[in-house]
Amino acid sequence: MEHPHTLIIGGTRGIGRAFVKSLVGEGHAVSAIGRRPPTEPDQKIPGVNYIGADVSKEEELHLALSDLIRERGKPSYLVFLQRYRDTGDTWVGEFEVSVTATRNIIEAMAGSFSPEGDKSILVVSSVASFLIASEQPLSYHVAKAALVQLVRYYACTLGPKGIRANAVSLGTVLKEESRQFYEDNQELSQLYRDITPLGRMGTADEISQVIGFLCSPKASYITGQNITVDGGVSLQWHESLARRIADLDHLKVTRS
Repeated sequence: MEHPHTLIIGGTRGIGRAFVKSLVGEGHAVSAIGRRPPTEPDQKIPGVNYIGADVSKEEELHLALSDLIRERGKPSYLVFLQRYRDTGDTWVGEFEVSVTATRNIIEAMAGSFSPEGDKSILVVSSVASFLIASEQPLSYHVAKAALVQLVRYYACTLGPKGIRANAVSLGTVLKEESRQFYEDNQELSQLYRDITPLGRMGTADEISQVIGFLCSPKASYITGQNITVDGGVSLQWHESLARRIADLDHLKVTRS
């Protein structure tokens, strides 16, 4: 298909925003559903249709999906980047936004993919799906793990329709919105560089390239996989990593 249509859930900030820009550069027609509107400059990007909808409200979501298909046509790729960010009951909210909304959209769209060419679902998860991130609540961990199993399930059930399903689990990512924070906190930034085998933080643009690969004919025989994208941080034995950090701290003290 010469100009595939990609539907992104949560494409107005961070990785979603970077992915939208990369798709437009490759000639995709892009539709993005999100509760928050895009920035004013992004609203002027040609080939992108932004739709305001709360994915946790099923009726509102189905109306948005119906309007989208009628106006833009059936998508080839469906990408989930939405994130729960409210301050209410995190258990209920996380599952409504991350897990239930993802299931509802996949179920609603399973028969509405483009009949031609490559077709794929991509879900963005986290290394918290298999590791414990103490700064995140239990609901975040369980929801991210559920998304990985959801991908495996749909890889099997939608495979006969020619629809692939994969996940990427991310570590800390340097996004445009967080760049100033890390520039202002160089000690923390240096710590991330020290513990990462590649010696630096990953960027939103790099993550969007991985997503773009999985949402392309180049990945046509990959399905049901969860690819960790964290620069190698999670490969390391935690006791060895702790000793390394302690050695670095000792070195800093002796040099000062």
